[in-house]
Amino acid sequence: MTNSICRRACAAGLFAVFTVLAVRSLAPAKAEDTPDYATIVAAPDRSDTDRQTDQRRQPAKLLAFTGVRPGMKVLDMEAGAGYSTELLARAVAPGGIVYAQDSAAVMERIKDKFDIRAQKPEMKNVVHVIRNFDDPIPPDVGNLDLITFFFAYHDITYMPVDRAEMNKKMFAALKPGGFLVIADHSAKPGDGVSVGKTLHRIEESTLRQEIEATGFKFVADADFLRNPNDPRDAAVFHPKVPNDEFVLKYQKPM
Repeated sequence: MTNSICRRACAAGLFAVFTVLAVRSLAPAKAEDTPDYATIVAAPDRSDTDRQTDQRRQPAKLLAFTGVRPGMKVLDMEAGAGYSTELLARAVAPGGIVYAQDSAAVMERIKDKFDIRAQKPEMKNVVHVIRNFDDPIPPDVGNLDLITFFFAYHDITYMPVDRAEMNKKMFAALKPGGFLVIADHSAKPGDGVSVGKTLHRIEESTLRQEIEATGFKFVADADFLRNPNDPRDAAVFHPKVPNDEFVLKYQKPM
């Protein structure tokens, strides 16, 4: 009888241990896996030029909204001079990778700015991808955790780009459950994509329609770059008042 009781007790104990381990394996990532975004932004080796850009971009809040973490595989669309790319690279380290996409036309405009930045040690986990927006992702790259498209979707509206095809390629490259985060300058209702080249703005509802037509599911928006006092009738460069900007998060369904 004593041996039987012992066996039952041992079995119950092992079941409890396995149950705890199973629950832990299904639990979300621990808080310590989330970077200190403010510390990333405050890194002393970041350039003065980037710090000036910080004043209007609020990068710590933007990084937090994306949920970027160490080990992630990220695509940064229209990386340009690499301001956001570098921040993402710092956030995915160690073990993560950032693909920084630019078209050949964009590279002509920014010249060697990205290449200069790429020499920094913090950029060692970045792969610069020069591809057209219609087909922005190399065929051997997939299962991405996150795609970012910061303040550049409006640029695509006046380029010879099939945006529906571009959005399909982004959707296909994300893993199920992966996220797309887009930020851009807000245009007035009714402007659609008509002011992309002149004011460098896009109507939020138009962008949403294009993204959601691909199959992306809306998750959340953020208001930390909103400014209801912006009349949205002037170009975004050197604004008299801070630009009204929207930040949207989408997910590829599981």
